[in-house]
Amino acid sequence: MSELRISADKHELDVGLVHAFLSTQSTWAKGIPRETVERSIEHSICFGGYVGAEQVAFARVITDQATFAYLVDVFVLPEHRGSGYAKALMAEVMAWPSLQGLRRFMLATWNAHALYAPLGFAAPGRPETLMERYHPDVYTDAARLAAQNGTS
Repeated sequence: MSELRISADKHELDVGLVHAFLSTQSTWAKGIPRETVERSIEHSICFGGYVGAEQVAFARVITDQATFAYLVDVFVLPEHRGSGYAKALMAEVMAWPSLQGLRRFMLATWNAHALYAPLGFAAPGRPETLMERYHPDVYTDAARLAAQNGTS
């Protein structure tokens, strides 16, 4: 396994790689426009994982840095999985100074419970108190509408 270097410097991020992964390979952001990815990076704490000069991992935290955080867009490129990079990336995220002492730190996952449970994440203790507005096809619907209207 090559050494993974983790940085929260947004200037180091390969935004093209992040967009390509999210828009084509993720299960949660298919079709997301690059402009949306750029805006989300601008307004979040972002972590890039690098092997040499190549970015191979990413995580983003939406937070007020005082009471609440929401972990999103965590990925390791398929060809680099199984090397412990996700655990290393998450260790850095969880140790980040401005993410300490938060009342609530949330995430949503379909298949990575084993990664997050050792870090203290669990199913909500009172799920009846949580609500959401969820539109899983927002990016593909917007693209389809634009194509239909000839504005893509």
